[in-house]
Amino acid sequence: MVQRLRPVGWLVSGAALLFACNAFGHNISENNARFVEGLSGPAVAAFLYLGAKHMITGFDHLLFLVGVVFFLARPRDVIIYVSLFTLGHSITLLAGVFAQWQVNAYLVDAVIGLSVVYKAFENMGGFDHAGRMHLDARLAVFAFGLFHGLGLATRLQDLALTRDGLITNMLSFNLGVEVGQILALSVILLILLRWRNALSFERQAFAANTVLMTCGFLFAGYQLTGFIVEQQ
Repeated sequence: MVQRLRPVGWLVSGAALLFACNAFGHNISENNARFVEGLSGPAVAAFLYLGAKHMITGFDHLLFLVGVVFFLARPRDVIIYVSLFTLGHSITLLAGVFAQWQVNAYLVDAVIGLSVVYKAFENMGGFDHAGRMHLDARLAVFAFGLFHGLGLATRLQDLALTRDGLITNMLSFNLGVEVGQILALSVILLILLRWRNALSFERQAFAANTVLMTCGFLFAGYQLTGFIVEQQ
């Protein structure tokens, strides 16, 4: 029984650890912020590192990716879905920074939390009888990717970045995000691949996605609370 519960235990423990250590500190760290704000001109390596770190330590992004690839067995499907997510968050990350879109970070992050809820609910079969009311899964991943990218843009807008070399730096940051995403996704897929070979996978899949949904609700609730407090 201990052996059978181990994969879900890993997910619960990992999610709890990520949430405790990261969800409430989702902003770019103060040390990193001071460092990049002191840069002048193109700084490819620094922004590559910052983008990769932000993705690897991004609790909400990682949980959404887990939900997206949870049942994807064919490499082709993984590539399609991840590419749609990548396209979505790249568009709004770059457009949000360059166009200086002013959006409330708490509300954007709340939607990101709900994207985890949506994907977990879909994995649990919650939309099986929704008919036309259910969005195409690929369209949903792309749409939520737009919000994830907008969330990244709000983090960068908090920094006092120089306009000198901004294009190069933002492209470097975006590339770093993709590098971090590939690294994180590789680990996620290896764990899922091994787990799927276990006889207990189908029984534990519902429980695992319940954990994902709970984390998404917690994250969204935290962000909405922050928005309410901000308005007072």
